[in-house]
Amino acid sequence: MNKKEKVKFITETLEKFFPETPIPLIHKDPFTLLISVLLSAQCTDERVNKITPTLFALADNPLDMSNSNVDEIKEIIKPCGLSPRKSQAIHGLSKIIVEKYNGKVPDSFEALESLPGVGHKTASVVMSQAFDVPAFPVDTHIHRLAQRWGLTSGKNVEQTEADLKNIFPETSWNKLHLQIIFFGRQYCPARGHSIEKCPICSVISK
Repeated sequence: MNKKEKVKFITETLEKFFPETPIPLIHKDPFTLLISVLLSAQCTDERVNKITPTLFALADNPLDMSNSNVDEIKEIIKPCGLSPRKSQAIHGLSKIIVEKYNGKVPDSFEALESLPGVGHKTASVVMSQAFDVPAFPVDTHIHRLAQRWGLTSGKNVEQTEADLKNIFPETSWNKLHLQIIFFGRQYCPARGHSIEKCPICSVISK
């Protein structure tokens, strides 16, 4: 199977198994999505979804969040890990969004990445899922699968992102990154992975 055939097979398999790709993080608008994605760093989506209802009951918009007490935010998000840093970032970015962007989450990579605690991956998720701008957020899971499937030899997520963007059409990026995440969780995990039982690895490894 050459690379072109492999890419076609992977795309078709992902579409077959995950034709629908709901956004894993529960949110109601760009701001609550941004906060949820920030919290998901080194934390599972499942845990974030358990914590955000309490956080958003405290504040679900930039103005209320910027007026909230940092220690209160920190206490609520403690189960997500890195709470001192994340609480400062949430409070800080909320203040900037109110003062610089009239309370609206900015819809550009440059503006998002200038906010405290917001890196390229977080910005990519928000641009993709909140604003429907083509982006290919690559986390450690997508990076691992792209290497396992021979789609990249990138040593870091930045190189893997560039390689995947070159391989797949831009129109597919927003859905595809979610399909890869869902597929990886169910069929192609980091631990206990069985090549024979994986619908993709069992074919492309032959």
